[in-house]
Amino acid sequence: MATTRARKAATATTVPTDADVGAFVAGVEDDVRRRDAQTLVELLGRVTGEPPRMWGPSIIGFGSHHYVYATGREGDTAAVGFSPRKASTTMYFVDGFEEYRDDLARLGPHTLGRSCLYLKDLTTVDLAVLEGMVRRSYAVTTGGSAPATGG
Repeated sequence: MATTRARKAATATTVPTDADVGAFVAGVEDDVRRRDAQTLVELLGRVTGEPPRMWGPSIIGFGSHHYVYATGREGDTAAVGFSPRKASTTMYFVDGFEEYRDDLARLGPHTLGRSCLYLKDLTTVDLAVLEGMVRRSYAVTTGGSAPATGG
């Protein structure tokens, strides 16, 4: 079983790469997704204090988080991240959304998956609420705190 686990970890596609984040964002075809990606690179970088990094071919992540499931499966993922998908921008919250109910009610138009927040247009959401959610999620996920805002 350990061999199977090691093989799964070795073949994972969502791993950090050296791909150029700026080139990836510039290559996003949809104008709204590209604009939102530029906004999120700035926002998530500022909130986390981490540089953006490509995780696999289409996720921009900040920081990292090591997880271990009850089944014994383990791996690493971005502590917070997003992907400009065709239908919407997908934001990844490793800690899920149980603790964000009040924030989600104030955020603006969105849909949710288990740990995915889907946003069609950042101009329709409250970026201050989103920033607070990212700050809290990053702190919970990394076991620390996000850097203070302001200069």
